[in-house]
Amino acid sequence: MENELTLKRFSEIRRDLGYTQAEFAKLLGVSNTTADIERGKTKLSGKVVSELLRQFKINPLWLFGESDAKHLDTAKTSVIPKVVTVDSQDNDNMVLVNAKAAAGYPQNIADTSWYKQLPAFDLPIPEFRNATYRGFQVEGDSMLPNLYPNDWVMARAIEHIDHVSPNKMYVVVLQDSVMVKKIEKRPNSNNITLISTNENYPPYDIKPFQIQEIWEVSSKLTFDLNPTSNHGLLKQLQESMEELKRQLKN
Repeated sequence: MENELTLKRFSEIRRDLGYTQAEFAKLLGVSNTTADIERGKTKLSGKVVSELLRQFKINPLWLFGESDAKHLDTAKTSVIPKVVTVDSQDNDNMVLVNAKAAAGYPQNIADTSWYKQLPAFDLPIPEFRNATYRGFQVEGDSMLPNLYPNDWVMARAIEHIDHVSPNKMYVVVLQDSVMVKKIEKRPNSNNITLISTNENYPPYDIKPFQIQEIWEVSSKLTFDLNPTSNHGLLKQLQESMEELKRQLKN
């Protein structure tokens, strides 16, 4: 029989994450429901404890009342790019992830061969030399009036979640989706709040471990042309980069 604190903490994790007993059971590989575990009728197995650690970074020592640190390594949650793409000269290049590709991006985030199907550009501009940039196409209208559907954003890789600032926009890659949002970290909270600039979309909270990558938006491009014509895209990219260079000089 687990101690009461462990059962309380197990139930608390499920409620905090917003899962029903049946949904939580499915995630943890338990048959039917977690009700018996929460009532102390079924033992909390090693497999469940390891799944809690693997999926939600829950510290097993916290679960058993032997530590105050609920999460392991959330401070070190890595949001750096899982793959850095390079051109034939081994220089970083900029991959463009259109709306269609974005649907498969979270699942293929570490698959180097997957990136090869996407158009990529080399930007011979010093400002783009010492950082990793990627282009993402904007879907939906949650960032109006700043960004329109089908706009593109050029975004720079961020190494750590502590480097985000509340007045910038970010491409946030979660485990199952890619979105552009503002990010707010509240003091004394484990949560991170994702904010849309379009007021019709309420802010919502996520946990740091749900984030795979964060890219800071540095410029946006609006295309009226067919995005599959890489030549037109390149021309517009270059114009946008010239504009960016002027902004940087000023």
